[in-house]
Amino acid sequence: MKLDELYRQIQPRIYAYFFARTLNREAAEDLTHEAFYQAMKSMSSFSGRSSVQTWIFTIARHVLSKYYRSKSYGQSLASKLEQEQNQQKAGSNAAEELVIRKEEQKKLLDAIHQLDELSREIIILRIYGELSFKEIGELTGKSENYARVAFHRAKLKLHKELEGYYA
Repeated sequence: MKLDELYRQIQPRIYAYFFARTLNREAAEDLTHEAFYQAMKSMSSFSGRSSVQTWIFTIARHVLSKYYRSKSYGQSLASKLEQEQNQQKAGSNAAEELVIRKEEQKKLLDAIHQLDELSREIIILRIYGELSFKEIGELTGKSENYARVAFHRAKLKLHKELEGYYA
């Protein structure tokens, strides 16, 4: 697979992963660029022990950890979400359906962020990163079966949390 094809295939999932973790479009874009820059710099170190996708998600997780440790993560997740909502309100000419969809996405992301760290990571990698349970297990240092069971339990918890919202 050519490098540009690989980028087009994986980039949207990396961006979605970062957006789901930071709740900030600009940060997600910057982090996505940084992850691919780091991947390009260290392409010669790719050993092939995992898929390229898993390798890039490993890099993305390291980039995210560095971001959280940096000063650029000064705002809390709640203030970032509020900033995102304010940007959406500025362009309020959107159709009602779009607004409803955004509210549902916000509610889901809020519920995901209420999960414990490992469950949140597994949910985000599976839903937004579209990774297999095997790849998630490799990234989290757990077994494929653990990732599958943890995802199922977290999904049930999310359903329970959101059932009142959609009722």
